[in-house]
Amino acid sequence: MTARTQRRGMTAKAAAFIAAAGLTASLAACSSSAADSKPLVGLITKTDDNPYYVKMREGAEKKAAELGFDLQSLSGQGQSDNDSQVKAIENLVARGAKGIMIAPSDSEAILPAIKKARDAGVFVAVLDSPTNPTHAADATFATDNFQAGVLIGQWAAAQFANKPARIAMLDLSPAQVAVDVQRNQGFLQGFGVDVADKNKIGDEKDPRIAGHEVTNANEAGGRAAMEKLLQRDRTINLVYTINEPAAAGAYSSIKAAGLEGQVTVVSIDGGCPGVNDVKAGAIGATSMQFPIKMASDALQAISGYLKDGTKPATTDGLDFTNTGVTLITDKAAPGVTSEPTSWGLENCWG
Repeated sequence: MTARTQRRGMTAKAAAFIAAAGLTASLAACSSSAADSKPLVGLITKTDDNPYYVKMREGAEKKAAELGFDLQSLSGQGQSDNDSQVKAIENLVARGAKGIMIAPSDSEAILPAIKKARDAGVFVAVLDSPTNPTHAADATFATDNFQAGVLIGQWAAAQFANKPARIAMLDLSPAQVAVDVQRNQGFLQGFGVDVADKNKIGDEKDPRIAGHEVTNANEAGGRAAMEKLLQRDRTINLVYTINEPAAAGAYSSIKAAGLEGQVTVVSIDGGCPGVNDVKAGAIGATSMQFPIKMASDALQAISGYLKDGTKPATTDGLDFTNTGVTLITDKAAPGVTSEPTSWGLENCWG
């Protein structure tokens, strides 16, 4: 092969390489353009298997598709797993997320990670469990957990108007995070129990309180907690539970002890399984939350912020946007607004 032929061959190869490189660059640009057309938004929940967060995720996926977002769902490994949520935020920021929605496991420990995300230009919306302080996020969409507790407390007070109550308190965890304290204290106020410190669980001196146990907001925890309390006091006749999975566990222990005719259980959540438990009589009343609305409203807020920089207003003097709460029971109490289980089953977690 002559030198000219060699040079000609090299030139042809170089041209082919450049053309191929140009095609690759073009495809990469198209791919990047397609990705850029759908802003990345993250949803971080406390767990990925709790029915409440499953429903929240399903609602977020539907709304994200409607608004043209690329939704990435992540979660912690339990109700108190702050570390995994911090890593999830860092992962989303590194990937260029435009917005993050999070139901924080710890309302204070998560604050540095949220600040870093906001400093990077990410809109952070908190769902379900407000941070402390609330203004640490760009927006918060949540149940008024204190009011949710008040409603079941008022309903229970009406049921026990003519008989003495012996109350078991089934709470979330020893950490006493905001949602735990607010529901607990709301119930006590609704029932008429005075507490010295409204920011602390277990501070009440009322003799009607038989005791407190934590449940980690799941059925196994509710079962174990109720067993412990009944071993200490079989005169318990009213049980407050942090959520419906804990209530289901508590009821199984009550039934195993042969006390189902003696004990009234109240709870907070409003999921379809919980509403069915109300219908069946395992739970007397529950306060329904609306996690689908939380996620949908948050995504709408992120969309608005990306378009013109506006942020949502708070509700009725609260420092967050209240997504509502409705008492569900088939035993309506005078002076306490409620809906029957038929309504609840049509609207559970909507």
